[in-house]
Amino acid sequence: MSRLGPLHHARLQTVLAVCAVAAAVALPVVLLSVGRGVVSHEINALSTSGYQLVVSGPGEYGIVQAHSLARQIDAVPTVAAASPILSVAVDLSAPGGGPVPLLAEGVIPAAFTATLSPQESGLFPNPLPLGDPTDSAHFAGGSYSGPAIDDLLVSTPLASADGLTVGSTVRLALSSQTGNGTAFRITGTFGVPPSIFGSTAAFAGLLPLSDLQLLVGAATNGTSGVIDAANEVDVGLAGSATMSPAAVSTAQRTVQALVPYDTVSALSTEVSQLETADTILTGFYVALSSISLSIGLVFLTVVLLRRVEADRSLMAIRRAIGEPARSLAATWARDAVTMGAAGAVGGVIAGIVVVKILAADGPPTVAQIAGFAVFDPVVLGLLALSVVGLAALVSLAATRRALALPLAEVLRG
Repeated sequence: MSRLGPLHHARLQTVLAVCAVAAAVALPVVLLSVGRGVVSHEINALSTSGYQLVVSGPGEYGIVQAHSLARQIDAVPTVAAASPILSVAVDLSAPGGGPVPLLAEGVIPAAFTATLSPQESGLFPNPLPLGDPTDSAHFAGGSYSGPAIDDLLVSTPLASADGLTVGSTVRLALSSQTGNGTAFRITGTFGVPPSIFGSTAAFAGLLPLSDLQLLVGAATNGTSGVIDAANEVDVGLAGSATMSPAAVSTAQRTVQALVPYDTVSALSTEVSQLETADTILTGFYVALSSISLSIGLVFLTVVLLRRVEADRSLMAIRRAIGEPARSLAATWARDAVTMGAAGAVGGVIAGIVVVKILAADGPPTVAQIAGFAVFDPVVLGLLALSVVGLAALVSLAATRRALALPLAEVLRG
């Protein structure tokens, strides 16, 4: 039993060292996989968007004369569609129910559909059942004297939560006072695309732009004529222009000339900014992970030094019979690399398992983020190899300690 005691203790130290390295590796696996996955998802969403330019202005409703501006932008040769969008928080009241917060988006139906990405287009009915596709009848050249459509599409989460069906009538208002609201008929539903950097509006609705403008007072200001306001205008290009940076830049300059006081941004620029941010974030994740890796490697070093002390008689004998230092170094390097490699593999597996568990059973937001994780074999392989290399490096501490043992004293003892 006296012989089994030291052996059991050595095995326990080995297991603890492997677990320490594995725990240290699991953190960068989670950070790098989830972080890169989220950024890759957003870059892909921007790259495959149905529009390439966004016009925005200052203030609550930055775009004025939205219908007219959309027609001017449509006249640019490389433009396929210009879609003004007005987003406002309103209250929806269903019969027999209280007010429900709703993100209402006023759109020109045909232009909105034309600027949807391939991923989003499957979430919306085509054509949108919102009456006049061009929203020109009610707008009536800026007089808003045409017949109101008063049609509304609601998101499927809202329809499910409040029991709303196609044909139901609800009231929309800026306040919870339903008596001041406007009646709208639900003519369809749509799905909700996932979003990471922006909040996902699960309770959302689509209605004609002119209807929402009148509802929230963004049609006229009462003194100086028509405001015809929107928050932004999404501009989709035609054909090969969508894939040509030069064509996008030309269209951006042309649209900017139409709105010199507004901002015209290209999604390709946002993609470049996200790619730069991804590089910075990766460096941050590596720096943050270095703390945990350092702790794991320090624990491995302590275990190796403890082994030197436990085997000091054997080390002294090997040196006394003339075994070269490089042979001793190889022994400790082999032990360190074995434990480091086992810890690295275990850490990679543990990190992947943690992300998978979060994606399957975590809170909704966490599960959504974890679901975008990307397990790049090259990145994970380089991480594991780096840990093995560092393990071999820390074995030098054990080698130095073994070579520094006083032979006469150890052998005499």
